[in-house]
Amino acid sequence: MPQRYLYFFRFQNILCFFSELVVSLHRILKQLFFMINRVLIRIKVLQIVYAFYQKDSKDLQVAENELLLSLRRSYDLYHYLLLLIVDITYMFERVTEAKRNKYRPTDEDLNPDMRLLHNRFANQLEENEALLEYAKKHGLTWADDMVFVKRTLEMILASEEYADYLNNKDDNYEVDKEFWRLVFKRLISNNEFVEDYFEEKSIYWNDDVEIIESFVIKTIKRFDAFSGKTQQLMPMFHNNEDYDFVIKLFRQTILHGDEYREIIERHTKNWESERVALMDLIIMQVALTEIMTFPSIPTSVTLSEYIDAARYYSTPKSGAFINGVLDSIVEELGKENRLLKDIS
Repeated sequence: MPQRYLYFFRFQNILCFFSELVVSLHRILKQLFFMINRVLIRIKVLQIVYAFYQKDSKDLQVAENELLLSLRRSYDLYHYLLLLIVDITYMFERVTEAKRNKYRPTDEDLNPDMRLLHNRFANQLEENEALLEYAKKHGLTWADDMVFVKRTLEMILASEEYADYLNNKDDNYEVDKEFWRLVFKRLISNNEFVEDYFEEKSIYWNDDVEIIESFVIKTIKRFDAFSGKTQQLMPMFHNNEDYDFVIKLFRQTILHGDEYREIIERHTKNWESERVALMDLIIMQVALTEIMTFPSIPTSVTLSEYIDAARYYSTPKSGAFINGVLDSIVEELGKENRLLKDIS
């Protein structure tokens, strides 16, 4: 075969390799994005299953509706936090205008730095069609919470992030966007004042704030100037599989509750029943449901997610305890060929 044909086929093989690599990376990135959403879904299912067993009424449909409402409220919070950027910008304009109209304004009052008001990212967000439509449809507004908005603005204006923003010689869209990303990452996220406010505002947000803040940061990073007001926001569900996952995980957890609890009890027989926290039992029940119901989700992923949930929602030792029990159950199910997937 001529040498030039050998080079041609080698080049084709290289192209095929990189093409497959790109497809694989795209699939992995989608899965990562997908799994982040499922973190919140699992938490909501745990909460509603726990509440279901605490109530005298055992109406599955009522509990399922509560689960979907809880997820919708989380999606409301996502939009509230995006709207907060817009309303902080409005508040800045009102505050600077009030200073100009003081009886004896200072030179700084009369000539404030208006860079925040003209922030390109905030202005783009203000016109975002998806945000405006959702806010109008669900009645989301900060009109009754101006005290919180003003206090948040004051926190931002007093920050190093704001000082660095004003001193930045580069003045463009990317700098404007990065400023708000840093504001959320460093000032708003994990801020006790902010989290306390949202938790008091809605019982559905008691454990949501930190996760939803991370979604907002990801959304800010995804914005680009060219999309203008049509920039897409994160969907409530990544796809129909997410919705099906919510419903199926919850229903199967309840419908097979007795069966799964019997399995769990056999593997905790060396523990006195009163020593097993109710939340530990719920976490193991939901985790076992996921392992038995969703062949496409690796067992290792399921175990990792619920062990993390145990560390947050139950006792300090719950993670290790649940890990041990679930490992034992998975090993038994594997030997009995009752798993529809590999253990790894």
